[in-house]
Amino acid sequence: MADLSIDFCGIRSPNPFWLASAPPTDKAYNVVRAFEAGWGGVVWKTLGEDPPAVNVSSRYSAHYGKNREVIGFNNIELITDRSLEINLREITAVKKAWPDRAMIVSLMLPCEEAPWAAILPLVEATGADGIELNFGCPHGMPERGMGAAVGQVPEYVQMVTSWCKKHTRLPVIVKLTPNITDVRAPARAALAGGADAVSLINTINSITHLDLDRMVAYPVVGGASTHGGYCGSALKPIALNMVAEIARDPATRGLPISGIGGIGNWRDAAEFIALGAGCVQVCTAAMLHGFRIVDEMKDGLSRWMDTQGYANIAAFSRKAVPNTTDWKYLDMNYQVIADIDQDKCIKCGKCFVACEDTSHQAIAQLVAENGARRYEVIRSECVGCNLCEITCPVEACITMVPQPAVNPYMNWTQDPRNPRAENPAPSCALPAAAVATGTATATDGSIALAELPA
Repeated sequence: MADLSIDFCGIRSPNPFWLASAPPTDKAYNVVRAFEAGWGGVVWKTLGEDPPAVNVSSRYSAHYGKNREVIGFNNIELITDRSLEINLREITAVKKAWPDRAMIVSLMLPCEEAPWAAILPLVEATGADGIELNFGCPHGMPERGMGAAVGQVPEYVQMVTSWCKKHTRLPVIVKLTPNITDVRAPARAALAGGADAVSLINTINSITHLDLDRMVAYPVVGGASTHGGYCGSALKPIALNMVAEIARDPATRGLPISGIGGIGNWRDAAEFIALGAGCVQVCTAAMLHGFRIVDEMKDGLSRWMDTQGYANIAAFSRKAVPNTTDWKYLDMNYQVIADIDQDKCIKCGKCFVACEDTSHQAIAQLVAENGARRYEVIRSECVGCNLCEITCPVEACITMVPQPAVNPYMNWTQDPRNPRAENPAPSCALPAAAVATGTATATDGSIALAELPA
């Protein structure tokens, strides 16, 4: 049986599944229910100065798929609307009752050292295991010079992080905003300020949909609305990329990462861990399905680890990072071609329509005299784009088959078709005719005159 326990920047937890700072971690009642359900830790909903924030009524909206499946979730709720004293008292009681669970306290304060110096000893006195600096909230709080307004300025990130390291002995986790051009900049700043870890991503600025009768976006507050923070499964691809960017950045390589964004099952968690996360935080999935989803997460992850021979989380953490690179280093000579399993094909024609209308016209529709249809790949036209495989409604009906290597590895920096090639490879995948006549294949696939490398 795989060991799910972790040590994340000195914070121990029985499993890597934590609840993110959000409504599910707003009070002792919720957190106790979460621990009873089996969550390994929580990040308590963000605390601030008194008087507490005041929230509006009508706070959430959603982006729906078919059958009202929630693909994305939007919220305009602010940080805690309960007093600092009540929150600190409850944190103390819960941590005392559940000493084996990770208790992280999220904080958001003005960009002045004095408020941070004042609150940190109070948080430390609760027995909490660490603090998370909320530099990511994209709505309401940035208008007050906090949240994403700090996270978008690396100099502020470094400054506030250094204050916290000065005034507390607890591990400091910096929560990063995705509403930025390059997430590596604030991550480097957090590390420069002494951060013990980073967590990402926070929510993305969004408007999910409109009421076209009233001409106002959701959630509607009176007759108006505003942008909110987008979360849920739709965020996962964005979050995975940002986690990977930090994990493979030489400047932050080795910095512990708490992965957040669209995690709803054990497989999502495993992917984040493989790309660099030491633990994961969940919010939207718990809000939609309840705290008991952690049972499937723990069981599924443990079973998968057993099948792969991973004894613990560290055994596969960051294992996918070396295989994640810049586009220019991908193998230009690698080739896959689609293959349709005729026994599984239901003759719906979705692959044909997608390829014929929007791609490379590499699938033939063959119609027999009796009207029966058959779809076959035109191998000479297939570029291996994966579109047919993606549109096919039958799992494993269309597979992308790697072709035997004709030429050795060659990336774009070596490709003679690249006018700025750094080190052109003499033995690239040029057509035989091109080699014989002194021509090279142009980027559009045609034969163009070019000077071959010596």
